[in-house]
Amino acid sequence: MANKRRVEVFIAGCPLCDEAAQLVQSLACPNCEVIVYDLRAGCATNECRTKAREYGIHRVPAVVIDGQLVDCCPVGPVSPEALRAAGLGVPA
Repeated sequence: MANKRRVEVFIAGCPLCDEAAQLVQSLACPNCEVIVYDLRAGCATNECRTKAREYGIHRVPAVVIDGQLVDCCPVGPVSPEALRAAGLGVPA
């Protein structure tokens, strides 16, 4: 069996963030491991905020697939086309 594709969604509790997280979940295939990080709430180890800095995330919502920030995230809304182009929903 192939490795799972790691999909990380960074949100901050806004309606647009919720829409992006739902879009990712709807496009994900069984071979995708989707993790949603709420930066506003933080996480027990602060891992989510550290990861956001490492990925260069300065605005949310943002999606990282297999360690790469999806192209749409730095400049516009999360789109199905950009997510598919980055491999979401496609077996790894």
